[in-house]
Amino acid sequence: MSDPNDPEGDNPLGEGNPLGRPRRVEVPSTLPVAPRPDAAIRRVLVIAGERVSTHPLPEHGQIRIGRGDDVELRIDDPSVSREHAHLFLEKGKPVVVADAGSSNGTRVRGKALVAGQKVAIAPGETFEVGSALLMLQSPAEAEHVQAARGEGGGLVIEDRTMAGIHALAERVAKSSISVLLLGETGVGKDVLARRIHAMSPRVDKPFLALNCGALSEQLLESELFGHERGSFTGAVEAKQGLLESADGGTVFLDEVGELPMSVQVKLLRVLEERQVRRVGGLKARAFDVRFLAATNRDLGGAVQGGSFRADLFYRLNGIALVIPPLRQRTGEIAELARRFVDEASGRAERTPVPVITPEALAWLVGHHWPGNIRELQNTMERAVLLCTGDEITLEHLPPSVGPAGQARVGQDGRGDADADPERQKILDALEQCAGNQTRAARMLGISRNTLLARLDAYGILRPRKPVRSSGRDE
Repeated sequence: MSDPNDPEGDNPLGEGNPLGRPRRVEVPSTLPVAPRPDAAIRRVLVIAGERVSTHPLPEHGQIRIGRGDDVELRIDDPSVSREHAHLFLEKGKPVVVADAGSSNGTRVRGKALVAGQKVAIAPGETFEVGSALLMLQSPAEAEHVQAARGEGGGLVIEDRTMAGIHALAERVAKSSISVLLLGETGVGKDVLARRIHAMSPRVDKPFLALNCGALSEQLLESELFGHERGSFTGAVEAKQGLLESADGGTVFLDEVGELPMSVQVKLLRVLEERQVRRVGGLKARAFDVRFLAATNRDLGGAVQGGSFRADLFYRLNGIALVIPPLRQRTGEIAELARRFVDEASGRAERTPVPVITPEALAWLVGHHWPGNIRELQNTMERAVLLCTGDEITLEHLPPSVGPAGQARVGQDGRGDADADPERQKILDALEQCAGNQTRAARMLGISRNTLLARLDAYGILRPRKPVRSSGRDE
């Protein structure tokens, strides 16, 4: 087995190999591994005024957040009530936040929660408790740090293109050059971003991911740059932004193509000057951050169309890594599927781990995978839950239209595309939410991107957005 950190080891691109095939290269895993006691801990980053702290979260239970002495997560900030908000944690499910009847409110995605209202939050997503900013961090970050130090498991990469991408990522990780990650939804752009950070000299500093498509323009500006006291309603004290709090580390701008033009202008100035000026502030503050960005959009086309600044594009695009879709990496599907089955079985505490039959494996390899790795992971977790025996067969896989355009046929000879309970559950949720995909995803307990991937997998047409009237929304 070769060492990817050994410059004298095997060349992952296979130069000198007469067959032109990549050698089997063990690299630190870019996928979640079976949970370990130390790595399965989620964390929450708290930015309150000038103070930044990180707190571990348990796998199960309820966490009270507030300023009182008897809460589990204490934030000593005048804008925070004694018992301000609650976090609900359950193994294998999204973290849920609820306001506990606070004075200054709890806000998720810019909207204030009604007391008792529960909203799911995803890793990398931020929410506000009074004027304090909190970010949920995934256990994957701890695992990637371990992997970079040689403590994690390995993943065999046999696809030539992916071997080249990982080799190039390892080289650029040692520098501070900005990296732009391109590829379809679900190919693993966020995972590769964390891997670059984990292999960089900044590994012991913060890695902060921000979903640029999930926040309003005002929230984006305040969370990136911070704000001074009194700069807007509710700003009861000064607060540093993510750029300042990540000093010395890495900031990952996911869905960077969704940045509003006004934020693009300010971000460009920050990239050029390496100084940040808080909202409502006069003094610029120097910081040292490495920028990674990702998008599934055609930024070149967006530049030509005028929706993305050309100068910002060139600043972010120090080097671009294009991650191919899973359908172009069929040699990895079998190994990925088995790994996901192992992980799902571990979470379900199931032994023995079921094996994938050759017929099911052939279906997996032939599937188009519009949702890419994320869809494959969901598919195998579903199969583990449905499988009651020792084998995962065709009946445990979701019905879909394959490359030949033929729906998979059940044992009775009839197409079973409409008989799948998950498909019907998605249709029911969309109907109850009047086609609103964000609300439907929330009702189903999944992310919007996961819902879109499943719509494609089941051949369900995405509902069109309703045309709004010119009047004010109610």
